[in-house]
Amino acid sequence: MKTILTLSELKVLRNNLSGTIGFVPTMGALHGGHLSLIDKSTQTCNHTIVSIFINPAQFSEEEDLNTYPQNITNDLRLLNKWNIDAVFLPTNDIMYPNGYSTFVKEDYVSRNLEGDSRPTFFRGVTTIVAKLFNLINPTHAFFGEKDAQQLRVIKKMVTDLNFPIEVVPCSIVREDSGLALSSRNKYLSEESKKSAATIYKALCHGASLLKKGEQNSNKIRKTITKKILNEPLMKIDYISIVDYASFNKVDGKITGKVLLCAAIYCDGVRLIDNICYPPPSDY
Repeated sequence: MKTILTLSELKVLRNNLSGTIGFVPTMGALHGGHLSLIDKSTQTCNHTIVSIFINPAQFSEEEDLNTYPQNITNDLRLLNKWNIDAVFLPTNDIMYPNGYSTFVKEDYVSRNLEGDSRPTFFRGVTTIVAKLFNLINPTHAFFGEKDAQQLRVIKKMVTDLNFPIEVVPCSIVREDSGLALSSRNKYLSEESKKSAATIYKALCHGASLLKKGEQNSNKIRKTITKKILNEPLMKIDYISIVDYASFNKVDGKITGKVLLCAAIYCDGVRLIDNICYPPPSDY
């Protein structure tokens, strides 16, 4: 595995690779979810490149950019166990040089949920991913379904901007409790982790109501809300049921494929999760 620090090094590496190129963009603090993306890439493609870059453009002033978990030594140790070609470690000066003023913005799928709660988030995501796509020129890019709306926004950007890239969705990886793996889980105490597992359990309960024939989205949302608020450490940012394809909110009768989505503060740590209904095996 090569460690790439400069654009010139990256260009030389990329020019010497042929065949399919898998790309896994990360912000570091790697965990089993990231490693599942890398595993999928190495199984799918001839070559794999991973990037680690904490992207300041997707954080607002009130968010945790300065305290976002990072441990590059451990990240490199983990990556060395995988059959990848390189890890790209750009700096802020490389990705956003002095005077930088160009951004990429998706205006449809990004409107709700995270788009409401974090107005600058998706602009930062699409900008950095587009830049990395241009630099690395992958044939495949791997994203986790935990960030379901982000995945859909990236797919829309790839289609709209004619990137010749296949975006590959990868399943959510969970702890035994059901808690979705996230770099921010490192902020949680053991007590907080137990509370945070309620998010998945509440979403599962909502899906079970759908399976039993309940079609009233407002009733399902209220039931999920009640279960989550039974935990005193929890504060709700949003709980929503959205159309699987458009990410438009479903109010009233549910008639098609949906995602049950939640963004919850657990002891001050913001966590997101989702469940698809019907589940993928039923499509």
